[in-house]
Amino acid sequence: MPDSLMYQQDYFVVLETNQPEQFLSTLELLEKLKGILHKLKFEDLPPDLRSFESQDAQAKYLIDTSCELDVGAGEYLQWYAVRLEK
Repeated sequence: MPDSLMYQQDYFVVLETNQPEQFLSTLELLEKLKGILHKLKFEDLPPDLRSFESQDAQAKYLIDTSCELDVGAGEYLQWYAVRLEK
């Protein structure tokens, strides 16, 4: 049986155009994604995100199912779950 620690997503490394890598908690990433989704036009969203009524639900869905979001031509936003240990 797999260890449940493998599926914990407490922290993420976030890679973004012209930005240094960032380490964010799940809550911080959720807020970042909601802010970015707020700026995007509805028609620019991936089809699977259009079915959600709130940006909160869209952001949670992205964290659970994806590791990147198309934010425009020549730009990128990617996130990967990481485990930080002391």
